[in-house]
Amino acid sequence: MKYLLVLSLWLIAPLDVRAADRPNIVLMFLDDAGYADFHPFGKPPYPTPHVEKLAAEGVRYTNFHVPQAVCSASRASLLSGCYPHHTGITGAIGPGVRGLDPKFPLISETLKAHGYATAHFGKWHIGDAPETRPNKRGFDEHAGLLISNDMWRHNPVWRQRMGSAPLPYWENGAIKIPDTSPDDQKHLTGWATEGATRFIRAQAGKKPFFLYVAHSMPHVPLYGRDEFKGKSGAGTFGDVMMEIDWSVGEIMKALRETGAEKDTIFLLTSDNGPWEEYGNHAGKTPFREHKGTSFEGGIRSALVVKYPAQLKPGTTNDRPIFSIDLYPTLAALASAPLPDQPIDGKNLWPLMRGDDGAKNAHEYYFISTYNNLDAVMTSDGKWKYHLPHDYRDVVTPGNDGARGETKTAKLEESLFQLIDDPKEERNVLADHPEIAQRLRQAAKDHLKQYPPAAAK
Repeated sequence: MKYLLVLSLWLIAPLDVRAADRPNIVLMFLDDAGYADFHPFGKPPYPTPHVEKLAAEGVRYTNFHVPQAVCSASRASLLSGCYPHHTGITGAIGPGVRGLDPKFPLISETLKAHGYATAHFGKWHIGDAPETRPNKRGFDEHAGLLISNDMWRHNPVWRQRMGSAPLPYWENGAIKIPDTSPDDQKHLTGWATEGATRFIRAQAGKKPFFLYVAHSMPHVPLYGRDEFKGKSGAGTFGDVMMEIDWSVGEIMKALRETGAEKDTIFLLTSDNGPWEEYGNHAGKTPFREHKGTSFEGGIRSALVVKYPAQLKPGTTNDRPIFSIDLYPTLAALASAPLPDQPIDGKNLWPLMRGDDGAKNAHEYYFISTYNNLDAVMTSDGKWKYHLPHDYRDVVTPGNDGARGETKTAKLEESLFQLIDDPKEERNVLADHPEIAQRLRQAAKDHLKQYPPAAAK
């Protein structure tokens, strides 16, 4: 009731902020893209000219993280600004699950309540109950899958769990395709791009807009349109990445041609690291491990932000930022007050802009895997402490879409000096017991605030 009252007050509040102070926002969130899957973050064997251009015209953030390296948990944290154990959304939720409780406001709701046009195209995966779908969570327009593209009858794991349950494609609250086929999946990236560019052209010059493009790729199974098949010379994964790069270019073109480019913040990143056990159908990271783990290979994603009005082009920022900070940061840039609901993220725009003396408003960041709190990082990015925990280690990668072999590995209590050891190879716990104790206590305090039992 309190949340509804606050939202109602937003809807009737006068919008007296000048249009120039209210930038458009385009947030592209990929699925399982590795840190090194695009130039200039890595050197993949295929070209990505549009992402390179975006980086040249914007800022590369080399120390961007998500609090949990799994689909639903990462997406819920991005949109709500809250840790997974705060919202109860951990791991990857399956079909038929209610998802993120509407009591947790989303950035889309905040921006819409303050005059923004809003749209989402692509993957949702934070709930498919009527009250948790995109059109009920602040999006004027929506089209895409409500769950992962592998949660269908063609996947033997999900077929065993779901039987012949369909994978519907939704559009504005109704099912457009009752059960997506492999041929439908070929068009997911193209459909999302077409929806995004159409929305930009329809809204440019009218009122500010928030566009959330959450591509289903390069999550397995990999699909792309026929015109990209064989284009990369680097197999199916390279073809899929080239189509995503094309998507970036099409959106940049729409912004430029409508005159919206200068007043638009364009962010590109991924929900987590690569699904390494799929071998040549997975991306690459220079860091340890992969998706589904609390190591840097799972939680560190490449981030590019272009905002001509305030960011110096062609620069690099190595200050730690977490995805929970994007909601309050973007809301502040949009002059949209946050709701009367505690969130964990902070407005870090001075730090992201590279202001002299800018400090991170956090003291620590907390990293989990499913219901377990695994690690604590200092907000300066120097130290990362791991509680003892199990993790999934790849023994033999798969090939051409087949899943490889994994084993459960165990990590002892560890302390890594990330600045000098970003691959988390040297445990310096014994050398710095006082730092370990401080981070150990921070972990205990976090668990008291958000007990794992609260996670669903």
